[in-house]
Amino acid sequence: MTQQLVAGIDIGGTNTVFGLVDSTGNIVLKKSVPTEHFLLPDDLVAAISEHIEKYFLEFSKNYELAGVGIGAPNGNYFKGTIELAANLKWKGIIPLAKLFSDRLKCKVILTNDANAAAIGEMLFGGAKGMKDFIFITLGTGLGSGIVVNGEVVYGHDSFAGELGHIIMFPDGRQCGCGRKGCLETYCSATAIKRTYSDLLLPSDAKTDIAGKIPDAKYIYDKAVSGDKNAIEAFNYTGDILGLALANSVAYTSPQTIFLFGGLALAGDFIFKPTIESFEKNLLNIYKNKIKILPSQLSENDAAILGAASLLWKGMC
Repeated sequence: MTQQLVAGIDIGGTNTVFGLVDSTGNIVLKKSVPTEHFLLPDDLVAAISEHIEKYFLEFSKNYELAGVGIGAPNGNYFKGTIELAANLKWKGIIPLAKLFSDRLKCKVILTNDANAAAIGEMLFGGAKGMKDFIFITLGTGLGSGIVVNGEVVYGHDSFAGELGHIIMFPDGRQCGCGRKGCLETYCSATAIKRTYSDLLLPSDAKTDIAGKIPDAKYIYDKAVSGDKNAIEAFNYTGDILGLALANSVAYTSPQTIFLFGGLALAGDFIFKPTIESFEKNLLNIYKNKIKILPSQLSENDAAILGAASLLWKGMC
C-alpha cells in the first residue's frame, strides 16, 4: 500500500524551500533553491518539479503525491496567484498554482506564507485542538494569520489579516508598502535595528547605524550582556506589539496568540514587555483569558510544514 505525501513549498524573495511531508508532519525530503536565479516563474516550477518527480520515480512503490501546498508573499488563496509581490523579481500576477498543477497533475493550494504557517501551527504545533488563535511572524517584516472557528480569515479578496500594516503612528516610520507608521516598521527584526540605532544617537544624527547592525540577534546578545539600549529596544518593541495585539483581540477574541520568527527567539526580552503591554491595554472582558506563547513549530521546518498543511488540513 502506498503512502500519501504532500509537497510543501515556501516561496521567498531570496530562497525557496520545499519538501515532502507525511500526515504526521514528518519531512521525508527537504531541498532549497535560490529564487533569485529564476528570471521566470515557469523556470522555478520546472526546477522544483524535477526534484519532486525524481523522488517519486525512485520510491514510486512506496509513495504517491497527494497534492502541493504553497506559501508565498501576496498569495491569493482564492485564485492561486501571487499578486504584485514587492520582494520578488516576477512582476504582475503570477498563476503559480496552475503552473504547478499543469506540471505535476495534482491539486495545488496557495496562500500567503503567514496564513500557511498558522495552519501549520494548528496541525503540527501548539494550536492543535484550537479553533480561534492568531499567528504572528516576526521576521524581516510582521506577518499574521488569523484563525476563527477553525478556518483562516481571508476576507472577500483573500488579503485579510495584514496586521503588519495597521498604522500605529500616522506620519511615523516609512514602510515598504508606501505608507507610514505601519506596525511592522516598529515590530520586526528589521525594525528593532532602527529602534536600537535611534537609542544610540540623537534623532537628528546623520550616521546610519541601523545599516551597520548585522541582525536582531546582535541586539539580543547585547541585551543578554546587560546593554541598556538593547534592553530598551526590546521594551519599546514589545510595548507597541502588545498594544497592537490587544486591539486585534477585540475583533476575534482568540484563545492564544503565537509568536514566531527570529525576534520571537529573544524569549523574555520580547515576551515580557509584550505581555505586560497586552494586558494593560486589553478591554476588561478579555483580561487574563488569552495567552501569548512562542510557536511550537521548528524554525527550520515551519515554512515547509505550513505549506504542506494547506493540503493535509482537508485530508486529515
